[in-house]
Amino acid sequence: QVQLVESGGGLVQAGGSLRLSCVASGSIFRINAMDWYRQAPGKQRELVAIIVSGGHTDYADSVKGRFTISRDNAKNTVYLQMHSLKPEDTAVYSCHANINSRTTYGSKSGDYWGQGTQVTVSS
Repeated sequence: QVQLVESGGGLVQAGGSLRLSCVASGSIFRINAMDWYRQAPGKQRELVAIIVSGGHTDYADSVKGRFTISRDNAKNTVYLQMHSLKPEDTAVYSCHANINSRTTYGSKSGDYWGQGTQVTVSS
C-alpha cells in the first residue's frame, strides 16, 4: 500500500507565502510524476503544478512565476512553494502521484491521492 500525506496549509494574508509538503510512504518501487491539484468551492479541480521523475516541471498559467514545485527523491517528498498569494488561490490543495509500487512478483503502476490541505488567502 502507498499513502500520500500533505502538510503546510493554513491561513495567510494576500501577498504572503506558504510551503506545502507531500510525503509518499509504503511499498514504493519508483515514483514517476508528482503533482499538485487544487479545488475551490464551486469550481472544478485544476492542475496547479507537476514534476516528473527527470525533474521537468510545468505550471498552470495562473501560478507561473509565483509557485515552485520541487521534489526530494531521497525523502519521497514533493513541495509546493507558494509566493505572492492571492485570494483566488484559496482552495483545497491535493497531492497526486503516479507510483510504481512493489508487488510479490515485481511492481505495478498506480495513481494515489493525499487527503488534501486547506489554503486560505485573506484580502
